[in-house]
Amino acid sequence: MSKTISILGSTGSIGRQTLDVAEQMGLRVAALTANASVERMEAQARQFRPRLAVMTDESAARDLAVRLADTETKVLGGFDALTEAATAEEADTVVTAVVGMVGLKPTLAAIEAKKRIALANKETLVCAGQLVMDAADRWGAEIVPVDSEHSAIFQCVQGCADRGEIKRLILTCSGGPFYGMTYEEVGKMTKADALRHPNWKMGPKITVDCATLMNKGLEVIEAMRLYRLPLEQVSVVIHRQSIVHSLVEYRDGAVLAQLGTPDMRLPIRYAMTYPNRGVNPAEPLDLLTCPPLTFAAPDRETFPCLRLAEEAATEGGTACAILNGANEEAVRLFLADRVGFHDIHRLVAKARAEVPVVQDPSLEEILAADAAARRSVLGL
Repeated sequence: MSKTISILGSTGSIGRQTLDVAEQMGLRVAALTANASVERMEAQARQFRPRLAVMTDESAARDLAVRLADTETKVLGGFDALTEAATAEEADTVVTAVVGMVGLKPTLAAIEAKKRIALANKETLVCAGQLVMDAADRWGAEIVPVDSEHSAIFQCVQGCADRGEIKRLILTCSGGPFYGMTYEEVGKMTKADALRHPNWKMGPKITVDCATLMNKGLEVIEAMRLYRLPLEQVSVVIHRQSIVHSLVEYRDGAVLAQLGTPDMRLPIRYAMTYPNRGVNPAEPLDLLTCPPLTFAAPDRETFPCLRLAEEAATEGGTACAILNGANEEAVRLFLADRVGFHDIHRLVAKARAEVPVVQDPSLEEILAADAAARRSVLGL
């Protein structure tokens, strides 16, 4: 069970909810990191009194240092400082809640420091899953997923010593705000439309990924890495209610599911208390009042990003890093109103066609593939 935590990405949605859980559980906070949200970071630092606060934006770090000059919190700036936060000696658990490839290096550093990794940064496993899982095995670090779907699977496989008993993992997907629309209708949707997720309140990048179904594609790859299963044993179903968070089908025909309200504090808390379960003050799921539970197949024609992710997963090597880097850059352009919604999957497909794939890549080759994918999207 966790006692002292570091949070990479504390001002984002997962980071803020993790601090809610930390306050409820009485956990100590060793380090907090953010990009540029100075006011929110100052408030968090004053409340939780971490030894270290990191802002990856250098000017934001200078501002924060002035604001926290009357405290004992040390302020550092730049991306390299994330590693110091991830390896804080007093922390037994590192919550990786940053968005994107920026989480890879500090996660690897935390693994080498033998921390428990409460993993909410899916890009780490998408881009370098083999490296990360091998490192966890080598250093004896524990990876406990925080994504609601992967937490659900993690809970459903407890007690399954032989992974050969698993027939398939079934990831549930809300379908996003555009479920049921045609390809033509989706193409007319705006940024504001894409940011209206029906069930979850999340950051803008992951919310857009949910609208394109790329988020589910990334989770398919993440599941393959976490549980070392081929694509044929990982499937996706649309479940609009977000009550069944995912399922595991076993070879004897049994299907185990984890149900709960759509509240990220549930998987965050479980990552803190595993292998135990603590008392949760939140309102539990009421089966008598929750809506009927429905399931449907995903539409890969209207939402090609899911298909693109599955194709990258099949190819392996740096294909997933190319996919992820291109998607991050394309979503950034969409959020800046520089491209349309369907341009996201077109730009990702362009990068996949242009950037060569390297099999059995090193960390440097993974980072190079990511950079090349971004250049492709930007036309550089």
